Amino acid sequence: VFFHNDRKPHVTLLVRGDPHDFTFVVEDETRALVAFARGTPHDGGVAGYAGELNKIYVLRELQGLGLGRLLVGTVAERFLGLGVHSMLLFGDARSRSNGFYEHLGAERLQSPEGEFHGGYGWRDLAALAARCAPE
Repeated sequence: VFFHNDRKPHVTLLVRGDPHDFTFVVEDETRALVAFARGTPHDGGVAGYAGELNKIYVLRELQGLGLGRLLVGTVAERFLGLGVHSMLLFGDARSRSNGFYEHLGAERLQSPEGEFHGGYGWRDLAALAARCAPE
């Protein structure tokens, strides 16, 4: 992974026309994409959440190095700067990534019938950003 002098991965912000629809990308030393996360406004289908972690991906061989945590924290900080204080994501109920989301303090979202289908939410992005801050 490409590191600057301060030892942080090189992260670039990409924004479309809507500042609430953004993507952060992480590149390696050859400028190849190794990780990304996209934040979007939440459509309101689940009450209490204004933002959505729409996509997150880290190359498998780079998982466990802190890039996912960095990206989730960076998305949370961006949302906070835009006045958005909560976010959710929709994943797969059987995904191996679920432990990662739970480690970062995400709540499992239940259907009205009490079933879990892979949705997670963070109601306090300031707390999430603090949890993801470099140690």
